Amino acid sequence: MRWSDFPKWGRYVADWAAEYHAGLRARPVRAQTKPGEIAAQLGAEAPEEGHPVEEVIADFERIVLPGITHWQHPRFFAYFPSNAAPASVLAEFFTTVMAPQCMLWQTSPAATEMETRVMDWLRHALGLPAPFHGVIQASASEATLAAVLTMREKALDWQGNAQGLSGQPRLRVYASEEVHTSIDRAIWIAGIGAENLVRIPTQGPLRGMDPAALDAAIKADLAAGHLPAGVIACTGGTGTGACDDISAVCDVAAAHGLYTHVDAAWAGSAMLCEEFRGLWEGVEKADSVVLNPHKWMGTQFDLSAHFVRAPEDLTRTLAIQPEYLKTHGADGIINYSEWSVPLGRRFRALKLWFLFRTYGLEGLRGRLRNHVQWSEELCERLRAAPGFEIVTEPVLSLFTFRYAPEGASDPDALNQRLVEAINDDGRIYLTQTRAEGQLVIRFQAGQFDCTREDVMMAHDVITEIATTLQES
Repeated sequence: MRWSDFPKWGRYVADWAAEYHAGLRARPVRAQTKPGEIAAQLGAEAPEEGHPVEEVIADFERIVLPGITHWQHPRFFAYFPSNAAPASVLAEFFTTVMAPQCMLWQTSPAATEMETRVMDWLRHALGLPAPFHGVIQASASEATLAAVLTMREKALDWQGNAQGLSGQPRLRVYASEEVHTSIDRAIWIAGIGAENLVRIPTQGPLRGMDPAALDAAIKADLAAGHLPAGVIACTGGTGTGACDDISAVCDVAAAHGLYTHVDAAWAGSAMLCEEFRGLWEGVEKADSVVLNPHKWMGTQFDLSAHFVRAPEDLTRTLAIQPEYLKTHGADGIINYSEWSVPLGRRFRALKLWFLFRTYGLEGLRGRLRNHVQWSEELCERLRAAPGFEIVTEPVLSLFTFRYAPEGASDPDALNQRLVEAINDDGRIYLTQTRAEGQLVIRFQAGQFDCTREDVMMAHDVITEIATTLQES
């Protein structure tokens, strides 16, 4: 394939994209293939000779599409959304065609300067104060790893990178059971070790970390000769939407001189709406915050917004400058590769710029508010349905429920059968989790193009299939 062929196939893909999105409601949300079914059609070895583009595209539609779970489906209510607003896709098209490597200012000045500006737009739109500076990471996992490495280095007086952890006191990091498993991975990769991630009990309807228990755990570790390094709080935890009391947690951490990182990967986008900001009240006291515009805001994966109060701590932890990466004769520039674990960087800021320019903040806020309102409405309809109970109340657009009709001998097994039957049916897609020791079913609304009718259909599908299971 040559660039002279590209206009034809580029137009084909643009038309295909519009048709794909227009027809998503007719497709099952979750892939219906069995393990190994796709691999069996791909061939054992790469072809020696090239094939015509027509043939490759035909095989894509025949082999690949049946094995895709459609994350852009308006009735994708599982996990959290991974959106791809059309304006963001268009920006990604431009980025893909140019394929710049944006690790340094000099390797693409527009990418660096746009990242600085749009992250400041986002900071202001979220209500974060001016001391915070933003950088785009690939995912919340990367941002959290950077935060853990920073808290490790600060606790070790900046000697960890140079000397390693051997012979050092046991570093301790504190979080509740409700945080995402990316925190566990960050602790592993940073060399701190799973045994040193101290789980703090939760309390209250939002299942937040108990500040008094946090304070007691830190004091106990100090008495034992350990070295507390930092606290990781969450707003909108993945399982049930748990929210820590950010203000109280930050106060405890500050009293002990500890770094605080706030994981708001999903819920952070909702903070574009001022009325939801009570869920992270006190966030201005944190040292760093992460949220994923590629979840609920509309940009497609990958684009994670990482805000830090003291960029110099982050760069002191991560920056390395061999001669070939130095930019001479340009003082005061930012090289964002020094703010992240990977050296290479894509031009992610462009899709956030396109998103803000084409929809505006008010357009984005309207979608967020609709998703929350529709989810609350669905929650009330399920609460009133025979045999159903709401286990955790809505946090923004996320709640959990359980089917427990009178006489059900094993509600956990019944709910597992229910979620599997729902996903096999294909009209909607849900996932399960555990809350208060029970297996429950999660619901969250957040796909960019979903409507109230899509959300209300979930009620019909859930209750219809539940009745069928009970009757069987």
